[in-house]
Amino acid sequence: MRSLPTLLRRFCRDEKGTLVAEAVIVLPLLIWVYLALFVYWDAYRSINTSQKAAYTISDMISREMNTAPLTPAYITGMRSLMKYLIDKDQTVKLRVSSVTWSQARNRYEVDWSVSPDGAFPLLTTSNVVGVNSKIPTLADGDHVIVVETAVTYHPLANGFGWVANLNSFNWSYQDYVGKRRDGSEMFQKGANIAAPKITQQVKDMDLKQFIVTRPRFAPKLCMQGFTCS
Repeated sequence: MRSLPTLLRRFCRDEKGTLVAEAVIVLPLLIWVYLALFVYWDAYRSINTSQKAAYTISDMISREMNTAPLTPAYITGMRSLMKYLIDKDQTVKLRVSSVTWSQARNRYEVDWSVSPDGAFPLLTTSNVVGVNSKIPTLADGDHVIVVETAVTYHPLANGFGWVANLNSFNWSYQDYVGKRRDGSEMFQKGANIAAPKITQQVKDMDLKQFIVTRPRFAPKLCMQGFTCS
């Protein structure tokens, strides 16, 4: 009969099954990290691209000379330009409004508001209160152009069909238990391990921008179909 110290030393040196156990523990984390690198990088890239595209639209509108009123078709063209600047699978909602401050009535007032295809409710003097905190303080009679955009974003991981398969994978393993009399290795079916859920917190969302710009070459910009006083 072997002594207890001998059995303990043998137990400490025994490494059977360690590789499988380590893989089961580490593999889900490695896969999540690998996916996260793609997902989060793509999310930040999309945010940056949509923001730059929105500022480009706002800057272009602010440079209009107001020699002739803007038209709804012009705003629709700005939306088409923004679609060109972002990813092809994304959709764009756009609303452009002209806002002024009335000292006599102590409120912001909307000169005009246009949103192609009715993507946004039109901004009016009555509902502009909801965005008052986003508009900087203006002098009496000053006019600004407010450009609001919403770009749809779908996380990159949604396109990885094997993520769902990973979550339904049978994480059972076989443990080496010894050798048969004929010298062949013998494995025994191990316990079923619950499949770890590989998740990421980046979900479908609208990347929204709210940009306020003062007209550069005119006190205000007029819009066709609206009174321009």
